[in-house]
Amino acid sequence: MIKNYFKIAWRNLLKNKGFTAINIIGLSLGIGCFIVIAMFVTDELSYDRYNEKADRIYRINSDILFGGTNLVMAVSADPMGETLKNDYPEVEQYTRLYASDGSKLIKKGLEHIDEKKVVHVDSTFFDVFTLPALFGNTKTALTEPNTVVITKSAAERYYGSPENAVGQMLETDDNGNTLYKVTAVVEDMPKNSHFTFDFFFSMANVNYDYGNYLSHNFHTYVVLKEGTDYKKFNKNFIDVIDKYILPQASQFMQISSMEEFEKSGNHVEYSLFPLTDIHLRSDRSIELNANSSIQYVYIFSAAALFILILACINFMNLTTARSSGRAKEVGIRKVLGTERKSLIWQFLTESTLISILALVIGLLFVWLSLDWFNGISGKEMLINSLFTPKYLVFILVLPFIIGALAGIYPAFFMSSFKPITVLKGKLSTGHKKNTLRNFLVVFQFATSIILIVGTVVIYKQLQHIQTAKIGFDKDQVLVVNNSGIPTETRQSLKNEIEQFPEIESASFAGFLPVSGSSRSDTTFSTETVMTTSNAFNMQYWRVDYDYLKTLGMELVDGRNFSPSFGSDSTAMIINETAAKLAGFDNPIGKKLYTADGDESQLVYTIIGVVKNFNYESLRQNVGALSFRLGNNSWETAYRFNTTNVAGLVDKIQSKYNAAVPGMPFEYQFMDESFDSMYRQERRVGKVALTFALLAIIIACLGLFGLATYIAEQRTKEIGIRKVLGASVANIIKMLSTDFVKLVLLAFIIATPIAWWFMNKWLQDFAFKIDLSWWIFAATGIIALLVALFTLSFQAIKAALSNPTKSLRTE
Repeated sequence: MIKNYFKIAWRNLLKNKGFTAINIIGLSLGIGCFIVIAMFVTDELSYDRYNEKADRIYRINSDILFGGTNLVMAVSADPMGETLKNDYPEVEQYTRLYASDGSKLIKKGLEHIDEKKVVHVDSTFFDVFTLPALFGNTKTALTEPNTVVITKSAAERYYGSPENAVGQMLETDDNGNTLYKVTAVVEDMPKNSHFTFDFFFSMANVNYDYGNYLSHNFHTYVVLKEGTDYKKFNKNFIDVIDKYILPQASQFMQISSMEEFEKSGNHVEYSLFPLTDIHLRSDRSIELNANSSIQYVYIFSAAALFILILACINFMNLTTARSSGRAKEVGIRKVLGTERKSLIWQFLTESTLISILALVIGLLFVWLSLDWFNGISGKEMLINSLFTPKYLVFILVLPFIIGALAGIYPAFFMSSFKPITVLKGKLSTGHKKNTLRNFLVVFQFATSIILIVGTVVIYKQLQHIQTAKIGFDKDQVLVVNNSGIPTETRQSLKNEIEQFPEIESASFAGFLPVSGSSRSDTTFSTETVMTTSNAFNMQYWRVDYDYLKTLGMELVDGRNFSPSFGSDSTAMIINETAAKLAGFDNPIGKKLYTADGDESQLVYTIIGVVKNFNYESLRQNVGALSFRLGNNSWETAYRFNTTNVAGLVDKIQSKYNAAVPGMPFEYQFMDESFDSMYRQERRVGKVALTFALLAIIIACLGLFGLATYIAEQRTKEIGIRKVLGASVANIIKMLSTDFVKLVLLAFIIATPIAWWFMNKWLQDFAFKIDLSWWIFAATGIIALLVALFTLSFQAIKAALSNPTKSLRTE
C-alpha cells in the first residue's frame, strides 16, 4: 500500500512540474535556512561545555557603584579566590587568569613574533579547566616561576612538533628579556570557549601588588563541590566584604560600615556566574573575549522557525490552489469506494515526498551558503558536522515532520470534497470557507514586515553609530604598536616620523578611546580626607602634550598640557562627566586628591575640561575620565593628511625596520578599531536582511498560490463579468482588493510588534536612533507593492482569459 502511495504521489508531482518546482523551492529555502540556524544555535549553546566540571565552574563578577561611577566587571581582586577556598568548604578549587599584559613578543630565531593569545595563570588552572596534556604533567607544570605551558599548534609553530617542545626555553620581552621553560604541551583550546590562549605562563612572573582587595585585575574562577547552590553561596560575599574589603577601604577613606557606604548611594556586590552562561549572558567590562548574546540566539531561532513555517504555509496555499484540478480525481476515487483516510495518507505521502526532495536541495543550499554564513557570523561550522549522530537523526526525521505539518491541512481539505458536488463541477460549494488561508497570508506578510522593520532599524542604528558625534576624530589616525621597542627608540622614531610632510601630529597613545585598549581607573576625592560622600571613581589615563591634538579632542574650558608649565607634572584634565561628579561648576584651579600605592597622597590641579567623548561603546554612557602627563608609549598615534595611505605606511614601516630589525611592525587604523566594536551588530544586520528577503520571497509564493486558487474558483464569475462588459482593469481590481486588505491587516498587526521588539533591542544602546514613523510606513508600502506585483501576474492572466472557454460548460 505504501509503495502504491509513493508511486501515485510521484506521478502527480511529475504531472504538475511547475507546481512541484515552486513547492520544492519554497520548502528547500525554509529547510536550508532552518538547518543553518540550528547549527548556529547548537554551536552557541555549546560554549565551555567541553570542560568536565563545566556545570560546577563559576566566575567571580564584581559590581561596584561608587561616586556616581558604575563598574560592571568580569574581574575581581587577586585574593578573592584563595579567600573563598580557605573560608568556605563548598569551594573545591580556584584559579586566576591575568591577561592585562595583552600580548608578548616571543623570539623565534632572529625574528620576534607578537603573540596575542597569552595569559598568566595559577598552577591550578588545569585542575579547573579541561585541556588534556599531550606531553608533560599539567598538575606540576606551573608550580615554579619562569615556566610555561603551550598548545599543540604553538609547539608546532616554534619547535616543529609537540614532542620536541617540552624542556625548551621560550624567550619573551618580559622585563627586557625573560626566559620561560616549556613544561607541558596541551591540546589546542576548542573554538567554543569564551577564552582562547596558546601560551599559559606562570602566575609567579606577574609583577603585582598582591593582597589588595580594592584592585580588580584578575579573572577568577572557582569550582564548587557537588550539590552546592551557587545562588545561596553568593550570600557569603557579604561576610567577605565586611571581613576583608572594608578594613582595607577604611585605610584610604573614612568609612565605618557598609551601611554607611550604601547610604551615600554607593554599592559593592560580588557574585558567582556560571561558566556555561558567560558566552551568551555576560556583557561586562574586561571580558576575555567579545561575547555573543542570548537575545540574538532567540531572534535567529524565532526567525528560522518562522521562515520554515512560512514555507509550510506556502505549501498549503499552493496545494489548495491546485485543488480544483484534483477535485474530480477525489470524487471518482470516493465513488469507487476509497475511504477518506486512504486519501489523507495519499496526500500526506505527496507532501512528505516533496519534503524529502526539498531536504536534498536544502542541504545543497546549506553547503553553498555555509562559508558565507561563517563569514558574517564569525563561526567555523562545517557541513560534515551534519552527518554526526546528533544531527543525523534530526535531518532524517525533519522531512517527515515538515511533510506532516505542511500536508495535514491540504490532506484533510481535499479529502473532504463531496463526490456529487465536485463531479458536477461545483467545487466552490464542495469545501469550507477560506478564512484559514486568509489568516495564513496575513501571518506570512506580518512576519515579513517585522523582519523588514528589524533590518531597517539595525542598519539605521549602525549608520547612526558611524556618523554620531563621538567627541574625537577617529578618521585618518594610524596607531603603531611599540611592544618590545626600547623607550628611547620609541621617542626617536616618533620624532623622525613626525617630520614627514604627511603627518599633522603624533602622540604616544597607549590609552585609546576604542575597546581593547588599555584602561586604568582609581578613586579620587574633592577634599584631603576621603569620605564616601566626596569620593568618586574615574578613568586615569597617562598622556603626552600632543594627545588631545592628535585625537581631535575639544577643550571646553581651560588649557592643554604644555612644556612651558613646569607645574603640569601635577596637573590634570578631566572630562565634563568628571566635573559634574565632582560637583565643580568652575573646575579650573580646583584640586583632586588620590592615594598613592605607598599610602601617601597625590594632589592634582585641574587645568582643563575636555568635551565628553565616547571612550567605550555607544551602548554605554560616557563615564568620568581624567588625563595626566605620563608614559604610555606602548603605542603611537599618527594623524595624517594624505590619500596615499599605503605609501605612508610603507615609509613608517621602513623607519621601524631600520631602527629595530627583527621586530614585527603592527598597526591599525583607529576608525577600523572603532568599527570593530560593532561587528556583532553588523553581523546581525546582514543575517536579518537575509531572513527578510527569504521571508518576503516565500510569502509571495504563498500569495501567488492563493491568487491562483481564487482565480480558479471565480473563473466563471470572471467570464460572466467580461461578457457583461467588465474591463480588464475592473477584473484586476476585483481580484486584488481582497489581497490588499489582507496585506494592510498584516501591516496593522505587525507594526506594534515590530516597534516593541526593536525598541527593546535599542535599549542596549545609550546613544540610539528614534523609531520614526516613516520606517514603518515605508515597510508597509514595500510590502504592499511586492504583493501587488506578485498578484498582477495571476490577475492579468485571469482578466485576459477568453470568457467563452470558462462558460462553455454552462
